[in-house]
Amino acid sequence: MGAWAERLTRHAGIAILAGMVAGGYGLIGLFVYSHQKHGKLVSQLKQGPFPHTMNIYAAPRILRRAEALKPQELAAELFAAGYRQHSSEVGWFLLGDDVVEIHPGPQAQASKKPVRVEFQNGRVHRIRDLITHELLRSYLLEPRLLTNYEERERRERQPVRFEEIPTVLVQAVIAAEDKNFFRHSGFDPQRILKAAYVDLRERRKEQGASTLSMQLARTLWLDRDKSWKRKVQEILLTVEIEDRLNKEEIFEHYSNEIYLGRWGPVSLYGFAAASRAFFDKDLTAITLPEAALLAGIIQRPSAYDPLRNPQSAIERRNTVLLRMRENGFISDEQYHEAVQSPLTLSKNAPPAIAAPYFVDFVVLELQRRYSQAELDTVAHRVYTTLDLNLQKAAEEAVREGFREVERRLRARGERKMPEVALVALDRATGEIRALVGGRDYRASQLNRALALRQPGSVFKPIVYTAALETAVKGGAPLMTPSTTVLDEPTTFFFDDKTYEPTNYGERFFGLLTLRQALMRSANVAAVKVAETVGYDRVVDLASRMGMHERVRPTPSLALGAYEVTPLEIAGAYSVFANQGRYVQPWAIHSIVDRNNRIRYVSVPEWRQALDDRVAFLALSMLRDVVHSGTAAGLSGRGFDAPAAAKTGTSRDGWFAGFTSSLVCAVWVGHDDNTDLRLEGAKSALPIWAEFMKRARRLPEYQEAREFVAPAGISEVAIDPTTGQAANSHCPARSREFFISGTEPPLCQSHSGTQALSSKPVERKAYSQPLPRTRERRSRTEDLGGSEYEPPAEPEIVAEPEPTDVESHPLE
Repeated sequence: MGAWAERLTRHAGIAILAGMVAGGYGLIGLFVYSHQKHGKLVSQLKQGPFPHTMNIYAAPRILRRAEALKPQELAAELFAAGYRQHSSEVGWFLLGDDVVEIHPGPQAQASKKPVRVEFQNGRVHRIRDLITHELLRSYLLEPRLLTNYEERERRERQPVRFEEIPTVLVQAVIAAEDKNFFRHSGFDPQRILKAAYVDLRERRKEQGASTLSMQLARTLWLDRDKSWKRKVQEILLTVEIEDRLNKEEIFEHYSNEIYLGRWGPVSLYGFAAASRAFFDKDLTAITLPEAALLAGIIQRPSAYDPLRNPQSAIERRNTVLLRMRENGFISDEQYHEAVQSPLTLSKNAPPAIAAPYFVDFVVLELQRRYSQAELDTVAHRVYTTLDLNLQKAAEEAVREGFREVERRLRARGERKMPEVALVALDRATGEIRALVGGRDYRASQLNRALALRQPGSVFKPIVYTAALETAVKGGAPLMTPSTTVLDEPTTFFFDDKTYEPTNYGERFFGLLTLRQALMRSANVAAVKVAETVGYDRVVDLASRMGMHERVRPTPSLALGAYEVTPLEIAGAYSVFANQGRYVQPWAIHSIVDRNNRIRYVSVPEWRQALDDRVAFLALSMLRDVVHSGTAAGLSGRGFDAPAAAKTGTSRDGWFAGFTSSLVCAVWVGHDDNTDLRLEGAKSALPIWAEFMKRARRLPEYQEAREFVAPAGISEVAIDPTTGQAANSHCPARSREFFISGTEPPLCQSHSGTQALSSKPVERKAYSQPLPRTRERRSRTEDLGGSEYEPPAEPEIVAEPEPTDVESHPLE
């Protein structure tokens, strides 16, 4: 019998059976319905699952020549990005022993070039353009899907190929759902007739008898009504699926689309997503009991959720194991061992979904930009800036670095653990490359990367930068990195109120240069600098560097008393790393509609927030914070790349810094604003160090270059005790950077007149100590016959009480 005759016979048989159970449909109506659905089914199989959802993608990945990679690993990446080994809208690929051919489809965004990738000794050997035959150094791979939304519901899927599905899982699913799957033609007449008999006898229309193929048809294209009308539609669509796909392809689609419950606010679709959520395992690594557990969830995902209903999940798992034994898939010994195994769920699993807090941020941005009606029509594919490899590094760093924080807190007898946020930006473009908004998305969806918190001393570089701006914007007195400030107990007056900050451990350092004051994170010195330059000028600079209007011109702003977000801190620090340019951090690269038309392409917003020379002076001061200041602990953690950074301690712990390629800010604290009582150097710094070390293992971030001074910067040997140009008799010397024309005069405190500078310097300005603010008086000092009692809490109108008490001795 020919293929068409066989197909016609199958259609007729199914139609007769469907007509018997459906009653009122009629054969002619069924054939007409089948014909109408045929074209739609072909189109949807070609488009892939969930064609009407809003799909959110990561950034494309660069495939490089000589990269350590195997053909199977590249094939898995392509598959996860939507490529298939047969026709697909995204593209198709061919997999050989040591070669992969990539053929982009009409929906491909990263590259339209078909290429041949050849491998040798576990590395990419050649990348050849299949049209021009040109050898390429690199190739842009299609971005991977992060998640998708349908009807405002977030869905997590991690597509896998049939070859990646463990045999034990295939057997478990067949035993639990459809033992004749590989033998029948898409439906089981006996089961359908049995279901019809039960429904008629019990006068209901809910009896299930679906094969895997029928479940797939229902999952992808039909509503959830359990009427026999839908059952007839299901049967006809099943015939089409069986005609167009082989059994392995059907099982592959099924494995990627079946609903398996929820992980927090996210719906899990497919075995790979569920395996990651429940076991923190790649699907290929699951055991027999785990495979049976996943197969058992299919029937009733909510009732058999192993996280919420562990006992029910175990009972259902054991039922599946029994069926596997009855079908000859496992031995008696394997069965008895498996049913006795405990439920081993991962309690410290990473997010079961990719970058959940980042995706929430993207959705928030989309909702700000578009109405829901517009999103339904405009946003079919949303391409973002997220680097999945860097995101993985961020999540690993948070877990690893937080272990140290947890040990410190446990040692103090604390049970309540704080939260974490991490933001990483591309230094030059402002793209958000990685974002972690908390330790456990399933437990809490609050995105701490966007939460307002007191930044503490990570705000101080903005204060000192405002001072350095006097060299180009004017103002009295002119200040340079060698300008000196007296760090001592001091009372400040503002708005007829007094303000008395202190240093960490009540330790004061005396006369310091601005560079030394930032290195030591001296609180009193920072407030003096802010007062001298003008609080309004500090606020103006903070605004230019991307901070909002909540920052107010009062003394405590110098200590980071006004709340900002970790994302704002990262954006502000990018100014130092980017020659004074501020680029608004952004996450959405482009949006493509359902007709493959580009509806939006991001144009980064940037402005010159600082003179590039001023930015370099501030950067050089932050470099010394890493070399010998409060961030010196980085070197002891194995991080040795050129970097600039600053610690911060308020009620929370902070660490913000950058290399030549990445800017990263880390926050650690309690959601309820409870005092962490752990400095930034001991809470946020370990996480930052772990992240940056992992980032340097990735090809895109391996090269960390030293920072280069722009034109108009001079370097002079100074006496750090006076801040003036050192002569041959000065007992201490250090090199200092200046904007040309602002170098200090020769030191007069030590005998000798010969400057150590290797070149003549035009001295148009000089460094001088800041004018002293009124010193704090002793509590027992006589003030008109009564004891002076300074207020315990400074009462400054509309000003939050600063909680930063950080000022560490040099480490």
